[in-house]
Amino acid sequence: MANALTAEFIGVKIFSLERSLGLLPVDLALFGTEGLSFNLSAGVLLWPVVFVMTDVINEYYGQKGVRLLSFLTVGLISYAFVVFFFGIRLVPADFWPTSHIPTDASELAQEEIRSKVGNYDYAFRLVFGQGLWIIIGSLVAFLIGQFLDVIVFHRIKEWSGEHMVWLRATGSTLISQFVDSFVVLFIAFYIGAGWSITLVLAIGLVNYSYKFLMAVLLTPLIYLAHYLIDSYLGEEMANRLKEEAARSTL
Repeated sequence: MANALTAEFIGVKIFSLERSLGLLPVDLALFGTEGLSFNLSAGVLLWPVVFVMTDVINEYYGQKGVRLLSFLTVGLISYAFVVFFFGIRLVPADFWPTSHIPTDASELAQEEIRSKVGNYDYAFRLVFGQGLWIIIGSLVAFLIGQFLDVIVFHRIKEWSGEHMVWLRATGSTLISQFVDSFVVLFIAFYIGAGWSITLVLAIGLVNYSYKFLMAVLLTPLIYLAHYLIDSYLGEEMANRLKEEAARSTL
């Protein structure tokens, strides 16, 4: 839940993956949209972790555990945005909008700071005042992704048994994040901002390619989590939890 909350809060920032790695941006063309590169929401740093941990919870607590935590997370995120809504509408103290500008600095230094962020209150509103459609899209995509992850995870487990942990964990994450990537863009920008469907598809595909890579790279963490949990619980308790989790989804 902490990862999901933090991802929502920092997600307002769009960063260049290539430039952050010291590389030149790629120049992709998809569905007639040119000049695409890996400009991603900062939230992508944490969403893969959320889905990996969903698979761990799914393994030991089943659909009920994931459903409970998913609804709790959505409730907390919604509550946070309600607080932000009222927080950004509070009338700032007279000194606060310029409180980030040192009064003992030179005029040149003050002007440089003012050129970056002239009004602290306005910047606060921009950062925390995300659009309603973006919030709705994010929450709907999160719930759909979580529940789809549960279904795919257990379908693969029914077929493979206790073997191939990587397949059910990574496979369910790849499928759920594929849907998540396009649902959030469709609601937030196709419905909410009037983007063309081709632009949604192009940007969604670029975003998903990053999530795909991260899901594969994080697969070893699933095995590490299993090892640590099984060692802590003991084989008998761990197996009993897994069996109960499987039955709770049937």
